[in-house]
Amino acid sequence: MVSRDAGRAAALQRGGGTLALVDGHRSAERRSLAMHHAIADRLRADPSLVSVARKRLVQWRATGRAHLEYVDAWERALALPLEDLCAQLVDLGEQALALRQVSPFAGVLSAPERWRIIKSVA
Repeated sequence: MVSRDAGRAAALQRGGGTLALVDGHRSAERRSLAMHHAIADRLRADPSLVSVARKRLVQWRATGRAHLEYVDAWERALALPLEDLCAQLVDLGEQALALRQVSPFAGVLSAPERWRIIKSVA
């Protein structure tokens, strides 16, 4: 398996439109990380929101909306103490990056909050 960094390096070497694609992907990762920082802050203020994410995982498992690998990983994360969960939400590792792409916390942030983050993250 090719590492993410090796894949990015190969994409940069090819140049052209691929560079824009890689930059766009990095921007999406930065936005997702910023949103999950805001989600972590919201969870600290209202830990009951974890139950909203748990309910979403039950729905995903029943409907097949997300790969079971992600559902299982999120269930493990949601079982952690709150501060550990919040730390995982903003972790810079590959697993956390992948999990943020399939986040059960949709709806925790309002549309204006999400828009403010989108505009603020280059």
